[in-house]
Amino acid sequence: MDDKEIYEKVKEAVVEALGVDPDEVKPESVLFDDLGAESLDLLDIVFRLEKAFDIKIPRGGIQQDILAAEGVSEQDVIVDGALTELGAQKLRERLSEVNPEKIKAGFRIDDIPTLFTVQTFVNIVKQQLAKKET
Repeated sequence: MDDKEIYEKVKEAVVEALGVDPDEVKPESVLFDDLGAESLDLLDIVFRLEKAFDIKIPRGGIQQDILAAEGVSEQDVIVDGALTELGAQKLRERLSEVNPEKIKAGFRIDDIPTLFTVQTFVNIVKQQLAKKET
């Protein structure tokens, strides 16, 4: 499946879950800020994507990815539920599609989903499809 096909299915899931006009949905659209998503909407989108692509999207996967960096302990990247400077750097690397100015030391890990764009879900789906093939 190519990137365009993945994007179109992700876009369809976002449109259905949020009830937005398809013309509003762009790869760079931030789900919360631009498309009015709420926390429960993300679960709906994840469910739709899992069904559409026959994959499993792990909850909290992004947080786990920034902790998985070699030689990095949890206290190196997260203190009292907030990112350290190293944690912010790792998150900017992991979410390269997100405006890096939004990811700074002190950003709450519970708020990471508020950064998600449509492209974030495209990237997550691509990653899960690649894992499924191996």
